[in-house]
Amino acid sequence: MNKTKKIILPKDNGSHDFVIEWWYFNGFLHDAQGRKYSFMDCFFKVDLEKVNIPHLLPSRVEERLKNGKFIHFAHSVISDISRKKIYKEIQNFSLISKDTFKKDLLFINYKNFNILGENLDSGIIETSPNNFNIKTKHLDLYLESRKSPLLEGGHGYVGTPKDGSYYYSLTDLSVKGKINIEGKEVAVKGKAWMDHQWANTTYKKDKWTWFSFNLENGTEIMCVEYDTGTGVDILINTIDRKGCQKQYKKAKLVPAGKFWKSKKTKAKYPLAWEILIPEAKMEIKTSSFIKDQEMIFGQINYWEGPIKVVVKINKKKIKGNGFMELVGYPSDYNYLALIGKETEKEVFKRVKNLL
Repeated sequence: MNKTKKIILPKDNGSHDFVIEWWYFNGFLHDAQGRKYSFMDCFFKVDLEKVNIPHLLPSRVEERLKNGKFIHFAHSVISDISRKKIYKEIQNFSLISKDTFKKDLLFINYKNFNILGENLDSGIIETSPNNFNIKTKHLDLYLESRKSPLLEGGHGYVGTPKDGSYYYSLTDLSVKGKINIEGKEVAVKGKAWMDHQWANTTYKKDKWTWFSFNLENGTEIMCVEYDTGTGVDILINTIDRKGCQKQYKKAKLVPAGKFWKSKKTKAKYPLAWEILIPEAKMEIKTSSFIKDQEMIFGQINYWEGPIKVVVKINKKKIKGNGFMELVGYPSDYNYLALIGKETEKEVFKRVKNLL
């Protein structure tokens, strides 16, 4: 049986020789006028010899494999909550700089393979231990950790030693920086959450419903219902204002009657939930800010976006914000046909603007 290792930071903020790994950030922001935004940014590192990603062109895969077995891609989205608009950037294939993953602290410098002439100016740079600058087409944010790491499962490992995942979170990150909305830079500040996971699994047919909650009393909660197809596992981790952590494995997650069906993928996503955690005497109710937060990456579609949260603990109500991720929900679409339609619309739009 394989033995798990203790997570040591900042060393483990860096990359690992595992099948799949990702660095994920989400957060809530506001500008000087009080206008509200949220963001998600995630960078993936995948062993292509073990994970099948059919929508990548063979020529790209062959070129990437000349320099190693890993490929990279990135997903990012800004939600203008006040105006109910979203701005997505999905890089199906990201090129990294030669010095990526080769510095003492986490350093990722990348660009979208599809855009010729673009500088490698996107990145996740650890400016000092557990503090980061994340930069994309729409983001340039500085994040500073204010709390000890949340070690999921109590020790930073979830699942069996053979099939599990290393997993920790920085749940309380102060944020300052700027976002780019429709060509205009907006100064913002707020609060963010960071997840880092690495595992020797492919997640091919798995389904999960995942939440991160930031409450007004300084408590953060990670909650996930994970369905492998042969069984369902539940994991809940909490960290209070002082950094005290607790774990729970029994809960009931129930859709609360509000759904949104994607016109593109036909997937039906539950946008409101009730979560009951009897052991913690906790009841959680959530609802989404914006309906269409679907992300499409090849044949993979998922819902990722900001949510409102009300938590009742020992009958006392506490408000907060959070993020929800819905992965593996049934869909019915052809990716190549979908991309063809999107390309046709974009070409027609450009021609119309020239007339």
